[in-house]
Amino acid sequence: MSHIRATLSLGIPLIGAQLAQLGIHTTDVVIVGQLGAVPLAAMVLAGQFFFTIFIFGSGFSMAVIPMVAQAYGRGDVVSVRRSIRMGMWVAILYTVLTAPLFFNAETILLALGQKPEVAALAAGYVRIIQFGLLPALLFAVLRALVSATGRARIVLWVTLGILVLNAILAYCLVLGHFGFPALGMTGAAIVAVIVQWVSFLAMVAYLQTRDETKRYELFIRFWRPDWQAFREVLHLGLPISVTVLAEVSLFTGASLLMGRIGTIELAAHGIALQLTSIAFMIPLGLAQAATVRIGLAHGRGNYGELVRAAITVTTIASVLSLLGGVLFLTIPHPLASAFLNEHTPDAKAVLAYAAPLVGIAGIFQLVDGLQTIASGLLRGLKDARVPMILALVSYWPIGFLLAWFLAFPMGIGGIGIWIGFVVGLISAAVMLCLRFYVKVRREMQTSGTSKEITALDRYLPDHPIRTD
Repeated sequence: MSHIRATLSLGIPLIGAQLAQLGIHTTDVVIVGQLGAVPLAAMVLAGQFFFTIFIFGSGFSMAVIPMVAQAYGRGDVVSVRRSIRMGMWVAILYTVLTAPLFFNAETILLALGQKPEVAALAAGYVRIIQFGLLPALLFAVLRALVSATGRARIVLWVTLGILVLNAILAYCLVLGHFGFPALGMTGAAIVAVIVQWVSFLAMVAYLQTRDETKRYELFIRFWRPDWQAFREVLHLGLPISVTVLAEVSLFTGASLLMGRIGTIELAAHGIALQLTSIAFMIPLGLAQAATVRIGLAHGRGNYGELVRAAITVTTIASVLSLLGGVLFLTIPHPLASAFLNEHTPDAKAVLAYAAPLVGIAGIFQLVDGLQTIASGLLRGLKDARVPMILALVSYWPIGFLLAWFLAFPMGIGGIGIWIGFVVGLISAAVMLCLRFYVKVRREMQTSGTSKEITALDRYLPDHPIRTD
C-alpha cells in the first residue's frame, strides 16, 4: 500500500497537470471548431506541427528528471542544481535552432501535400505560437525539480490556473466576445503564447519564494557552464527526444495521410486524436511519476523498492487504460460530437467518419498506456539508447508502414491508419517491457543481489531486497 500511496501522491498531480495542459489545446480545438471544418483541419495541422517540434525539445527536459531524481536520492544538491541549469541552457539553444522551421511552416506543409487553404491558416498560427516554445520547455525543466523533491502539486495548480486563463482569453479573442475583436486562429495563437509565459513565470516565482527550493540557487550565476552536466543532458536527452518524436511523428504522419484523403477525414481524425490525447495524459503523468520513483530508488541502490515501484505504477496504469478503452468503445458518437458545432454544414459528415475512429481508439488505449509506462521506467534507469531503437522499429517500419498499406493499397482508408497505430504500439509495449525486465535483472546480478532475483520473477516480493 505504501507504494500505491507514493505513486498516486506523485502521479495524480502530474496526471492533473497533463490533463490541464492538454485542456488548453482542447479548448482551442473546441472553440476553433465553431468556425467550421477548414479552420478545424488547419488547427489539427498547426497543433501537430508545433507539438512535434516541442516534444522533441521536451526530450531534453525529460532527461533532467532522472538526473535530478538520482542526484536527489543520493543527497547531492550540487548535481541537482547543475542538471536543472544545463537543462535550461539546452532549452534555450534548441529554441534558437528550431526557429527557421516555424517561419517556413507553410512551405513545409505544402511540400507534404496539404491543401493550400488549410496550410496557409495553419502556418499563420504556427508563426505566432513559436514564441511560446521557450517558456514551455523551461517550465518542463523546472518541473523536474519539484517532481523529484515531492512538490508536484504546484505543477497542477499552475497548469489549472493557465487552463482557466486560456479558456477566458480564447473565448474573447477567437470568437470576439465582450467587446474584443474576433481574431480566429490568430487569437488562439496569441493566447497560447501568453499562457505559456505565465506558467513559466509562476513556476519561477514559486521556486524563488520557498526556502526548500531556494537553496538550490538555480538562477545565481546562471551563465556559468557545467559542461559535464550539459553533455549528460544532451547524451541522455537526444535518444529520449528521438524516441518521443518517433511516436509523436507517427501521429503527425497519420494526420498528413488523412489530409491526403480529404478535409472531412482530417477533421474527423483530429477529433479522435484529441480524445486519445486526453486519455493518454493519464499514463503519461504516471510514466513521469515512474521515472522519478525509479530514479530515486536507483540512486539509493534499493532494487526492492525499484521493483515494487515498477509493478505498482504498471498495474495502476493498466487498470486506468482499460477503463478508458471501454468508455471509447461504448459511447464514441457522444464523445466525438463534443468537438463540433452540429449546425455547421459539414458537421454530420465529420461525425459519421469520426465515430468508428473513436471506437478503434478505445482499443488503442489498452496498449498505449503500457508502452508509455515502460518508457518511463527505463528513463528512470537512464536507459535511453536501446529503447530509442525499439521505439523507432515499432512506430515506423511496423506501425506507419502498416497504416499506409491498409489505408491506400488495401483501400481501408482512415480506419486502416488507426489499425496500423494499434499494431505499432503493441510491438513497442512488448519490447520495452522486456527491455526493462532484462535490464533490472542484469543490474541486480551485477550488484550482488542475485540471490534475490527470484523476487523479480514473482513480481511482488514479500520482503524488501537488501543491497547492503
